[in-house]
Amino acid sequence: MSDYIAPTAAIILPNIGGLAGGFITRGNIKTWYEGLKLPSWRPPNRIFPPVWTTLYCTMGYASYLVWRDGGGFGGDAALPLAAYGTQLALNWAWTPIFFGAHSLKWGLVEIVALWGSIAGTIYLFHGVNETAGLLLLPYLGWVSFATALTFRIWRDNPEKKD
Repeated sequence: MSDYIAPTAAIILPNIGGLAGGFITRGNIKTWYEGLKLPSWRPPNRIFPPVWTTLYCTMGYASYLVWRDGGGFGGDAALPLAAYGTQLALNWAWTPIFFGAHSLKWGLVEIVALWGSIAGTIYLFHGVNETAGLLLLPYLGWVSFATALTFRIWRDNPEKKD
């Protein structure tokens, strides 16, 4: 049974932030987001929850593989897991910035930083467990798309001066 606790905890952790972000997002979809000028190529809103849940689960499992194969927090996994924690914090921060504060500019700045931290995490994970690095590639792809979407929304919705 203990063989299931660590991977389960690793999978649950990123989803906690995702759930919290979901509450912020849901409260702003109809009241703010749908009022923005949005590109025709954006996915329907219903796509985001299952995509993010899948990505959070795979990134959580990847972190478990690195923790397991890298000797935990005190071994070779220390730096990769620190990078993972950084990118996870950046991931969780995007929603309150973009949807909570309605800051398109800082949402864009933040997601570019997130993209870089994911790329660095993939590199570091790959050095400990190749599968863990590969598991994060769809996440990087999705955040690449989300970065393009965020850029387009920022560009097409200039901030109003008070």
